[in-house]
Amino acid sequence: MAQRALRPVDLAREHGLSTQAVRNYEDERILPPAGRSGAGYRQYSAVHAQALRTFLALRPGFGYQTAAAILRAAHLRDHETLFRLVDRTHATVLHERDTLDEVAAALDTLTSEPSQHEGPATALSIGALAHQLGMHPASLRKWEKAGILRPHRDPATGHRVYHPEAVRDARIARQLRRGGHLLPRIRLFVDQLREAGGATALRELIHQWRSRIDQRSGAMLAGARSLADYRDLLAAEQVDEE
Repeated sequence: MAQRALRPVDLAREHGLSTQAVRNYEDERILPPAGRSGAGYRQYSAVHAQALRTFLALRPGFGYQTAAAILRAAHLRDHETLFRLVDRTHATVLHERDTLDEVAAALDTLTSEPSQHEGPATALSIGALAHQLGMHPASLRKWEKAGILRPHRDPATGHRVYHPEAVRDARIARQLRRGGHLLPRIRLFVDQLREAGGATALRELIHQWRSRIDQRSGAMLAGARSLADYRDLLAAEQVDEE
């Protein structure tokens, strides 16, 4: 028994969309091409309905453009492209999660550093700071070039002056270098610390950041289930056509 053809409004109502939005998705090839009635009206099927469900399920985790590209690859049975799009997005999220873990570990290093090593909250010259840290001034200049340190310049002499925030950043960099972290990762952490406004604020930022990643991973998992259902439906349709 043939299935009843679905109208744009039938697909739209399921998701609270406008019929124009459904037509736009077809025009963007997010939905496969619709058939036409004798009067020229669009006629959709269960495949179109599942395609729309799949796109809307993928979008929160994969983003609009990637979700659309996945659907286009699915319609073409281009499994290689489809899997690459999915894998690339998972790799991006994993990289972000690894970066977050590194920032959290660096924060633990900062907050566990004994307070007696902090020294006075005063501005220091490059020589004084290097002596306090047991380093050579050249290393501080290298860290400055890498974007880790931002010393001020004395307007009269042009010499570097390290105010308390720059001194804090130098101590953080020293600890992280001792832990084996490379300069680009140290800069990432210091940038996050500056943007957050301090260790306490950064810890809250990390918590929010982790929650967002977890939500995206969950959305990707839900979208993958819908995508698997859609691929099964396309495979069954292909068998029927053969």
